Amino acid sequence: MKKSGVLNTHISSLIAELGQTDTIAIVDATTSIPDETKKIDLALIKGIPSFMDTLKAVLSDVETNEVIIAMETEEENKEIFDSITAEVEGKKVVKVSNEQLKIMLKKCRGVIRCGEATPYSNIIIKSASIF
Repeated sequence: MKKSGVLNTHISSLIAELGQTDTIAIVDATTSIPDETKKIDLALIKGIPSFMDTLKAVLSDVETNEVIIAMETEEENKEIFDSITAEVEGKKVVKVSNEQLKIMLKKCRGVIRCGEATPYSNIIIKSASIF
């Protein structure tokens, strides 16, 4: 039995399958996920689990040096923007339009839907080499 890190079997498996530069995403409860992209739905009720709790758990198990967020996040959801930038301090933060981010979801190895109920609470995480 796994004793630390992400315990969800689907997320743990997705993380284990990542290669260098593969991407995964964490999105809020209302973001549409492309049919062709693997979806892991964690949403229980509005707000649970939160975006930041989900992000922190995933980042504890994924080696990354770059994340991608919607440029609208900084203006439309400053609290989440500030929390993301604090959590990924020292990593490259790429900003794209929200529409571009939605298109990029198609190329993600998987998308994790959380219960977050605030706008622009979405991120794409690019995996990096562990050595």
